[in-house]
This record gives sequence, structure tokens and C-alpha cells, in this order.
Amino acid sequence: MIGWVVLGLVVLALLYVVVIYNQLVRLRALVKEAFSGITVQLRRRADLIPNLVESVQGYATHEREVFEEVTRARAATVNAGSVEAAAQADAQMTGVLGRLFAVAEAYPELKANTNFLQLQDQLATIETELQGARRYYNATVRDLNTIIQSFPPTLIARPMGFTEEPFYQDEDPAIQSAPKVSFARPAA
Repeated sequence: MIGWVVLGLVVLALLYVVVIYNQLVRLRALVKEAFSGITVQLRRRADLIPNLVESVQGYATHEREVFEEVTRARAATVNAGSVEAAAQADAQMTGVLGRLFAVAEAYPELKANTNFLQLQDQLATIETELQGARRYYNATVRDLNTIIQSFPPTLIARPMGFTEEPFYQDEDPAIQSAPKVSFARPAA
């Protein structure tokens, strides 16, 4: 009788290990899929950049430094292989795009150009989708990291080679602190 109880407990323990292992495998696959979603959006944005640069270049030919920065940032985005490298390239590209649009602001005829406006709309759409892809990635990483760090699943995860994944973080210091807001009172 005791032998059956012990056998039942061993079978239950093995089933528990199998369930946890399968859950870990599923979560790891979701993390990889989510990162792939980010890279797809980064590549879409990188593919749109040459058209955007060409539109601006037609009006602002003397802004060569900005165009070269955009080209370097695009190359870094396309060649990023890890989460950290992708996040760093993404932040760099965001900053360079800001400078590119600042150049475009100086040319009213460019801002009225239909092609430029369409490219801006496409970029805005991609940025929205990229934001969603980042959130999805971080949610899947949170789920995977939580189970890897939880007890007793950690007893199964670590020996089987499962490790925590890094979150997709923007290292821009401007977003790391709250903006200073001042409501100056008018002089009486």
C-alpha cells in the first residue's frame, strides 16, 4: 500500500516537472516572438528612413551632418543583434529623427509636400506599432522571469538552462525623470 502512495507521489512530481518545463518553453518562445516583433518594426522604420531623408535632402541640401547621422543610426538599427543593442539603436534613431524633423520644420514648402506628409504618417504608424511591440515583449519577459524566479519552479528552470531575459528599456535620461513644470504668476 505504501509503495502505491510513493509511486503516486513520484508520478505527480514528474507531471509537475513536465508542466513547469512546458510552461517555461512556451514563455521562452513568446519572448523570442515578441523580440522578433520589435525587430520587424525597427526594420520597417529603418526602411522608411531613406525615403524620408531623400525628401528632406531635396530641400535642405546643406544639412549633410544630420543625413550622415541618420545613415549611421539606420545601420546600427538594422545590425542590432541583442535586446540591449536594439534598444540602444532605437534610442539613437529616435534622437536623430527628432533632429531630422527639426531641419524639416525650417522648410514650410517641405512640410506641405504630400510625399513628406505621407512618410510622416507612415512613421507615426510604425512608432505606434513599435510601442505596442515593446510593451508585448516586456510583458512576456516579465512572465518568463517571474516563473524562473518563483519557488519551486526555479528548482526546475535553472538546472534546465532557463535564465532571465532582459527588459527592453530606453536609456534616454530625458524620460528617466519627471519634467519640471512651472506656473509662473503674472506680474501684478
